[in-house]
Amino acid sequence: MTAIKKSHASFFSRLRRFSSFGTLTSMLRTFLLALACASLHALEPIPDKLVVLTFDDSVASQFHIVRPILKENGFNATFFISEGFGFPTNKTDYLTWEQIAQLNKDGFEIGNHTRDHMSVTKQTVPRLKEQIDVVNRHLAEHGVPKPVSFSWPGNGITPEAFAILHEMGIRFARRGGAPEYPYEQGRGFAFEPGIDHPLLIPSAGDSRPAWTFEDFKRAVAQAKNGRIAVLQFHGVPDNEHPWVNTRPELFRDYIKYLRDEHFHVLALRDLARYVDADKWPENPMAIIESRQRTLEATKSPAP
Repeated sequence: MTAIKKSHASFFSRLRRFSSFGTLTSMLRTFLLALACASLHALEPIPDKLVVLTFDDSVASQFHIVRPILKENGFNATFFISEGFGFPTNKTDYLTWEQIAQLNKDGFEIGNHTRDHMSVTKQTVPRLKEQIDVVNRHLAEHGVPKPVSFSWPGNGITPEAFAILHEMGIRFARRGGAPEYPYEQGRGFAFEPGIDHPLLIPSAGDSRPAWTFEDFKRAVAQAKNGRIAVLQFHGVPDNEHPWVNTRPELFRDYIKYLRDEHFHVLALRDLARYVDADKWPENPMAIIESRQRTLEATKSPAP
C-alpha cells in the first residue's frame, strides 16, 4: 500500500508541474485527477477460495467456542445480533452485551439481525426500521459501531425491505439457501457479485446437525471463478435450536480444512474490497428464479 501511495504522490507531483506550464488544459487536468483518484479506490479482483463466515442469533457458544478457534487461525467472521428468543434472560445460552462488545474489540464484525428475530415480509416491513434501530442503539451503548451488514431472520426475504435497509446504512445482507433449495437441506449457491443483489446474498451452506464434512466441502468448493462462498452458522453447539446445531468437533474440522487448503476467510463487511455494494441488478429476483428453473430441470430432465 505504501508503494501505491508513493506512486500516486509522484503522479500528482508531475501532474501539477505540467499544469503549471500550461501543458494540459483545465478539462484534461480534471479528467486525469479524477482517474487517479478512482484508481485509489478500485475494487480488488475476487480470488478463488474466498469464504465468508457468518453466525446468527447471538448464541453464547459463539463466544466461548467459535471465538477462540477463529482467533487461533487468524480468521474473521460476522456475528449477527438479535435480542429475540431467550436473549434477554437466558445468559447460559445467549451472549451478553459485554461479550458482544469484546467480539467487536477482537476485530470481528457485528451485524444486525433485528430485535425480535422478526421475519421480514411485505406485512412486517413497516416495523423493520424500529427492529434494526433498537439493536443499533444497544450496540452503540456498548461501543460497537453501527452495523453495515444484516442477516434476514428465518431467511425470509422481500425486496420491499431494500429501501429501509439502505436508509439504515446496510451495505450487505445475507439470506439463506432458500428459495432455490428447501430450507431444511442447508444447501445453497455461492454469491455472484453483479448478478446477486448485495442485499440478497445467498448462503452457500447453512450448517445443520445432519451435515457431513462432504456437505461443507461442497459448499466452499463453489468459491471460484468470481463466486464467493458465504456460510451460515448458528450455535456451536446450539442448545435452544437443535435443528441448526453444529457440533464443536465438526466445526474445528471445517476451520482446519479452510486453513490447510489456504482459503481466504473474511467477514461480510470485508466484501467491500471486492464488491460494489451500490451496484444493484435491475431485477433482484431474476437470478433466484433462474436457479430455481435450473434445479427443476435437473430433477425432471426433458425426454
